[in-house]
Amino acid sequence: MISLALDASGRVSGVCLLKDGQILGEMDLQIGLTHSETLLPLCISLLEHCKVSLEEVDQIFLCKGPGSFTGLRIGAATGKGLALAGNIPLYGISTLEMLQENLSFLQNPIHVLLDARRGQVYTASYRLGQCISPERAVSIEALLDFAKEQEGQQIFLGDGIFPYRKQIEESLGKERCLFPNPQNTLQRAASLALLGEKKKAEGLEAGFHLEYLRKPQAEREKEAGALKDFQIVQEEAYKDLGKTRDKLIAKNYPIHE
Repeated sequence: MISLALDASGRVSGVCLLKDGQILGEMDLQIGLTHSETLLPLCISLLEHCKVSLEEVDQIFLCKGPGSFTGLRIGAATGKGLALAGNIPLYGISTLEMLQENLSFLQNPIHVLLDARRGQVYTASYRLGQCISPERAVSIEALLDFAKEQEGQQIFLGDGIFPYRKQIEESLGKERCLFPNPQNTLQRAASLALLGEKKKAEGLEAGFHLEYLRKPQAEREKEAGALKDFQIVQEEAYKDLGKTRDKLIAKNYPIHE
């Protein structure tokens, strides 16, 4: 059984190949390029280096969110394209659950947090692979209130630790906070592949849809009436005939998901 995992939900663009539960290869990039430039080339390169054809891949695991709206869409387009081309079943895996898989063997509570901007984080908490606080988009204060209820040292991982590490340490005390080494802080395609195979063995059915936890900014602004569209119209009242001037006319901007 050969599994292909790919992820573009955050800062890292990553792919991994498993064969019978063993890692054949993993490639992760965090070099400032957009995922649209790196994800598919990584997939092609990994398959070539492992001497595996797309036709030999039995299943594809893909992060379904939460995370970067743009990155998730790039990942979805890439994964669905490969699945369609090879007639391969596609499985969606939570980004937060995938991240906790990096250190799921530890007994400490694991709080996964992704920077959701606008003063919020996407977060969930786990212990030994079991969810103890559900996925949600909340303020860092709400996460810390839950963390204070837990005993002993606790692990914080995900890109949300970068802007909020100082606040986390001040709230719980440095002696109670554990932050992983860089190789376990962010998304890893190997964790996605291993978790995917584990969840499939537990009965996960094929199928994929994105789960954002929060509406995209454009949709929120549309609902609030703050998003405008602009047109250029002829200004007939000007003395200089034949000239135009930009005139802003606000109207609702259509959002299609």
